[in-house]
Amino acid sequence: MRFGIAAWAAIGLSCAIIASAGEYRNPVIPGFNPDPSICRDGEDYYLATSTFEYFPGVPIYHSKDLVNWRLAGHALDRPSQLPLAGQKSSAGIFAPTLRCGNGHFTMITTNVAGGGNFIVHATNPAGPWSEPVWIKDVQGIDPSLFFDDDGKVYLTYQDGGERGGIGQVEVDVATGQIKGKPRRIWNGLGGVWPEGPHLYKINGWYYLLHAEGGTSYGHVVILARSRSPWGPFEGAPDNPILTHRDRPDLLLQALGHADLVQTPEGKWFMVMLGVRHLKHKHHLGRETMLAPVEWTEDGWLKINGGAPLLEKMQAPGLPAPHPWPATAARDEFKGPKLGGEWIFLRGPAQDLWSLSERPGFLRLKGSKLSLEDIGTPAFVGKRQAHLDMRAATLLDFTPRAKGEQAGLALRMNEDNHYQLLVAGTGKGRVVRLLTRVKGKSTVVREVPLAAGKVELFVRATAERYVFGYRDGKREVADFGSAPTAPLSSEDAGGFTGVVLGMVAHGPDGAPMAGADFDWFEYRPADSTK
Repeated sequence: MRFGIAAWAAIGLSCAIIASAGEYRNPVIPGFNPDPSICRDGEDYYLATSTFEYFPGVPIYHSKDLVNWRLAGHALDRPSQLPLAGQKSSAGIFAPTLRCGNGHFTMITTNVAGGGNFIVHATNPAGPWSEPVWIKDVQGIDPSLFFDDDGKVYLTYQDGGERGGIGQVEVDVATGQIKGKPRRIWNGLGGVWPEGPHLYKINGWYYLLHAEGGTSYGHVVILARSRSPWGPFEGAPDNPILTHRDRPDLLLQALGHADLVQTPEGKWFMVMLGVRHLKHKHHLGRETMLAPVEWTEDGWLKINGGAPLLEKMQAPGLPAPHPWPATAARDEFKGPKLGGEWIFLRGPAQDLWSLSERPGFLRLKGSKLSLEDIGTPAFVGKRQAHLDMRAATLLDFTPRAKGEQAGLALRMNEDNHYQLLVAGTGKGRVVRLLTRVKGKSTVVREVPLAAGKVELFVRATAERYVFGYRDGKREVADFGSAPTAPLSSEDAGGFTGVVLGMVAHGPDGAPMAGADFDWFEYRPADSTK
């Protein structure tokens, strides 16, 4: 079975899809997981993706077959590693590069408004990872490391912005000190944003793989090579070696920002970001795709035999299938800590939530910061990973003052999100559907709500979210709805995707009684029964 079952399970999902040997389904890591970088240590594969304003940062996924992935940990799980205060949405942590071998792991990335480029190290990909080793003398984004066989290490990066190129310098990865002066090694082929570079040495050639065209529908993969890591580089005769920019009929778009890995048996594969679009809008974010690649007789890459990438793929040469045990769809909040799939905004929010104050519940204490603020509100979320899904939570919350509210949230950024809330009015409580689109908040509907626990839920299709609630034995299956398009990157802007979860807010900053969430459940549409 090769439909990425465990990749979905690893982020709190469950599904049951059967495929014949050699088949898999793109994306292999669904939901907001862009800019993938991959490495192999023995027979194990590890992959890192970018996280922008979310905490913890840079998830490290683990696979034994390149198709089934589970979350191993995060490279950046401490505030000392990940200063994000004041950084707007889609700032923070940009594209990482992960390299490993002989039990040692190195990750390099950029904190765009929090110190620039830095490296962290680990001997266990699950952590702990080191404190940052800052590289203070290199400006640019999308840093990558290449460990040459003579012991030299090269830092390759995006240099010069939209109309820039690829820069490089030798670096000491232990200290972050550069050796010599950075210099431009390749200008790309004239497209905007030549970025996401990776350098490899294969059969005596230094290959430079990078993206151009911007990380949207004009995205392409470019390949060049040289006999020296410093160039001069020549471009592949069939560049771009992969793009769907001229195939708007295909579901998968924006393919690019690729990285290569070789199996122990000598087969090559490529990971890259891409989107699943609906009428050229996507709201799940840029996701991680997989493609088989091969080297031609004249030493260039051919991706997927020259055919476009599809959802359903055939890939002879994949490692033997290795699915991971599925994770339960419902989180009962009974453990001593939250699962790794739960993420926060700009920090761990440790004073805003608790699993111990009411055992068996996730208590959100609320704060004066809301989802509209560039800060750390009381919000605990996970990535939406399916176009068709149902998410629900059981909330025990009695607002003590007007304006106190808690419930279910679907967030793209500060100016674009949806919330289904239990809110205080000063005369009781209501259930309220609130949408915020392009900075304008609208109460779609609200009705009085009796005392007691209430289940809040949302059903998603590719085009629409339908919200409902269950109050005791009474269920309102369609309390209101909102389109998915306003939460898409095309409409809302930015580089992330929808993150859904639980939120609490007290507008005056006074301590709240606490909003207690008994459980949270996420199910793809094919497993909602």
